[in-house]
Amino acid sequence: MTKPLTVGALSAEPGAKTRGSVSVDLGTVTVGIPLTLANGARPGPRVVITAGVHGGEFSGIDAATRLAALLDPGEVHGQVVVCPVANPPAVYQGRLGVSPLDGVNINRVFPGDPDGSPTERLAAWLFANLLDGADAYIDLHSGGIDEVLKDFVGYRLTGDPELDAKTADMAGALGIEDVIFGLNAEGGNSHAAAARQGIPAILVETGQLGERDAETARALVLGLYGALSGLGVLDTEAQDTTTPREWVWAAGVTAETTGLWYPAFAVGDDVTDGQVIGHVVDAANGQEHKVHTPATGRIFYGMRGLTVAPGTELAAIAAPAPRDPDH
Repeated sequence: MTKPLTVGALSAEPGAKTRGSVSVDLGTVTVGIPLTLANGARPGPRVVITAGVHGGEFSGIDAATRLAALLDPGEVHGQVVVCPVANPPAVYQGRLGVSPLDGVNINRVFPGDPDGSPTERLAAWLFANLLDGADAYIDLHSGGIDEVLKDFVGYRLTGDPELDAKTADMAGALGIEDVIFGLNAEGGNSHAAAARQGIPAILVETGQLGERDAETARALVLGLYGALSGLGVLDTEAQDTTTPREWVWAAGVTAETTGLWYPAFAVGDDVTDGQVIGHVVDAANGQEHKVHTPATGRIFYGMRGLTVAPGTELAAIAAPAPRDPDH
C-alpha cells in the first residue's frame, strides 16, 4: 500500500486521484499551480511530469492535461504528479520564455531561491514541493511562438553510471528518434538541477512555432505512457521503438547585433563549421551581417522571429555522439 500523496493543500489517498490548484506566494504576487495527484494503490516509484515552464509552448501543456485526465490510480504502481502549467505568469500573461513578473527565464535558475525574485521563488517551490523525493522527472517543452524545432529528448550526463543508464532508458522509452545529451549536469535547467540531486530527469521537446496540434499532443501522451510503463508505473506494453539516434550538443548560435533576422536553414539541416546560415539586417542602414555556424552538426531548433537583439539564440547544433561516450 502506498502512502497519502500530498502537495500543499491537495492530497490523494492510495487508490485515488485529486485535481486542483495550490497557491504559491512569490513575494509580490500569489499564483495558483494546477496539479493532478494520481496515487496508486500499489507501491512503485514517484514520477513528476511538468509542462508550461515557458509560455507559448503548447504541445507539452496539452499533452500533460490529457494525461492527467486519463490516468487511472487503480492502474498506477506508485505515484504520479502532473503539473501542466508550472509557470502561470509566463504561460497566461507573457507567452514567452521569460516571466512578465521579473523578466527571468525560470529554466535558467533552478533549483531556485526561496528569498529571491518571484521567478526564483517559483523555481524553489517547484523543486521543494514537486521534485524533492521524486524517483523520476519528465519536463515537457515545445518550440515557442517564434521557434522551429525538430522533436528530441534531452538529458545530462552526471558521471554516475547507474543514474545515467536509468536516464538513458527513460529517454529512449518516449519513442522519439533523436536523443541529445549534455556532457555535464551544470546550469539552471530543471532537468539538470534534478540530475544533480540524483533524480533520473529528461527534457522532452515536441512541436514548434507555438502551434496547438492535437495529433502532436496525442503522440506525446502515448510516449509518456511508454515512459511510465518503462518505469514500472503502468502495466501497459512498451511501444515498439527503434534504438534512438544519440547526439551531443555542439554549439549554440546567437545574434551579435540588433536587426532583422533572415535564416537560410531548416531544422534537421546538416551544417559545417563556418557555414553561413542566415544574416541579420540593420533596419536603419540595410547593412547585412552574415551569421556563421561555429560547429559541424545538425540544427535541432532555430529562431523564426523577424526581430532579434544581441544574445538572441538563432540556432542550436548537435553532433553525433561517440559510439562509447566517456561518462
